Order: sequence, then C-alpha cells, then structure tokens
Amino acid sequence: MMRRVIAFALVSGALASAGLAQVDKKKLMTDNAQSPASEATASINGKQIWIVYHAPSVRGRKVFGGADALVPDDSVWRAGADYATVLHTDAALDLGGLTVPAGEYSLYVAVDKGKWQLIVNKQTGQWGIQRDGSTTMEESKNLGKVNMTMTKPSAPVEVFKIALSHSGGNRGKLQMEWAGVAAAVNFTVK
Repeated sequence: MMRRVIAFALVSGALASAGLAQVDKKKLMTDNAQSPASEATASINGKQIWIVYHAPSVRGRKVFGGADALVPDDSVWRAGADYATVLHTDAALDLGGLTVPAGEYSLYVAVDKGKWQLIVNKQTGQWGIQRDGSTTMEESKNLGKVNMTMTKPSAPVEVFKIALSHSGGNRGKLQMEWAGVAAAVNFTVK
C-alpha cells in the first residue's frame, strides 16, 4: 500500500511539474496590428521546438546600421517587438556550441556592426524593453551567447521573420531575417 502511495505521489508530482513548466503561448501574443504575433515551429526526432515573437515591419525606417537606427549598433535587441521573444524546446539542444536544457527561454540579440550574437536568457514572460528603450534582459540570467552567421537576404525583408528548419537527422537551423540582414545559428537536438 505504501509503495502505491509513493508511486502515485511521484507520478502526480512529475505530471504537475510538466504541466506547469511550459509557458502559455497565448499570454505572450498581444493584439498588435503593426507587429503581429507570430510563431516558428519545428519537430525534430519527435521533439517540439517553437519560438513565439512579434513581427515588426520596416515601414520606411532605418532598422540596422548606426546610432540613428531603430536597432542601434552595440545594443541588445529583443528579436522582435512587444514581449521578449520566447524559445521552447522539449529536448536539450546544442545551439551553436551552447548547451540549452529542455525548457523555456527568452532570446535576445547583441547587435554589433554586422556581427550578431544570439543570447539565451532563463527569464521568460517579460516585456522586451524598458520605458526608456533599454533592454529588459538581466545579464545574470543569461544561459549564454552564441555567434550567428551573417548574410544578406536576396531581397529586403519588410516584416521581421524567424524560421526554424530541420536540416536532417537531429540537426536544425534557427534563422532571423529583417530589412537587409539575415542571421542564423545551427543546432542539434540531443
């Protein structure tokens, strides 16, 4: 009888933690016509990976490249608009050499004159910027940073886009495109 009680308690606790651990995507999706909520998803080896973000448009603005840009050089960007961009993974990932355990994370980008680093942060659910325009990223909660491979899209991209793609086997790619910039990092599902 005691074994059944212990087994039931362990199973119930595991199910409760699994149910509470995942971020509610709908709470992160605001109704913003200028930067609509969007989602990138991939299933690799039966494991779900998704990213929820808001997709701003260029709308004639200078997006990157200088102190007068929407996303100035030497700044930390929330990789979208509204809430900080959220990554969920059912399995541990090797993201460009960084081990990312299964769970939820915020993604930010360190923008440095054409050299970007993807920042994986353990805090989720926060707005992407402060009232003064500075980042909400708390460095003490960073899991780590990885260099992104920089290219240019074949044509300027009006609406910011994040894509997750399956590259075969247990490999995939995370890619961001906006204006005249494309940045990507490869990952492996462990």
